[in-house]
Amino acid sequence: MKNQIKIISLFILLLCISSCKTQSFSIPEYGIITTENKVLIKKATNFRTVGNIKNSDGRILKEGKFYRSAHLHKLKKKSFEAFENLGIKEIIELRNSKEISQKPDVIPQNVDYKNYSAFEDEGDQLNHAKKLVLKGKVKGSDADQRMLDFYKTYATENPEIIKKIIHQILDAENPVLYHCTAGKDRTGIITALILTILKFDKATIENDYLLSNNYREKLVQKRLHLAHNLHFIYPKMDLNVIEKLSWVEKNYLDAAFLEINKKYGSMDVYIHEKLEISENKRNEYILKFTY
Repeated sequence: MKNQIKIISLFILLLCISSCKTQSFSIPEYGIITTENKVLIKKATNFRTVGNIKNSDGRILKEGKFYRSAHLHKLKKKSFEAFENLGIKEIIELRNSKEISQKPDVIPQNVDYKNYSAFEDEGDQLNHAKKLVLKGKVKGSDADQRMLDFYKTYATENPEIIKKIIHQILDAENPVLYHCTAGKDRTGIITALILTILKFDKATIENDYLLSNNYREKLVQKRLHLAHNLHFIYPKMDLNVIEKLSWVEKNYLDAAFLEINKKYGSMDVYIHEKLEISENKRNEYILKFTY
């Protein structure tokens, strides 16, 4: 029996060596950490506050007003006290119904939970896409385009939902946590919109967005190396697809902003007419969240 196991193990190793191509992954662009805003909560990745950054008028964003993260499916009850210490009273879920059913959040007591999905997986597209990836029918360039398309549509396809999310965060009296699956794409767009409303410049907004690469680095590198080592199972799969879906890139966020400008004329029009935030209300939010 032991000899059979050794033979099988050797066979798998040889198969891997013969079928795995040497894969070189690109180095993502990282954000510059000017202040340590990561919050260490076990089993909650990419968890951080947005704050202590300066807007175009020289006002500084207060820390601890809103938080962002990946899903809370693995959150342990031991971490509930941390939520209480942060003062978080509300969680806004950005995932769709199918994602939630597969990995539901673990919610601390006395925290209000709301779900606003601006993207629904009609016809089980995600599972279908995964199967195509495993069969090698989706390439890195295809994944890149799909990411660009997603960013273009997220903020513009269902602006009514985006409006509800933004108002829920900015009108809250207590700290709010909002999140999607990885805390990088949908969460990144929502954060970028909030910072735009509060009149932060493009460079500051992009830097905060890129910090997801910093805080997810170990997780992504582990995923990429695992995929590379097990490539013999799905030899046709393009590993660059995993890479494209794992990091954030400036051109993705640029695509979202360009689409808003293209569809509505300008970001200010989008804020005023689609998000229904007047210039007076915008100034109120600035005074509320900055000093």
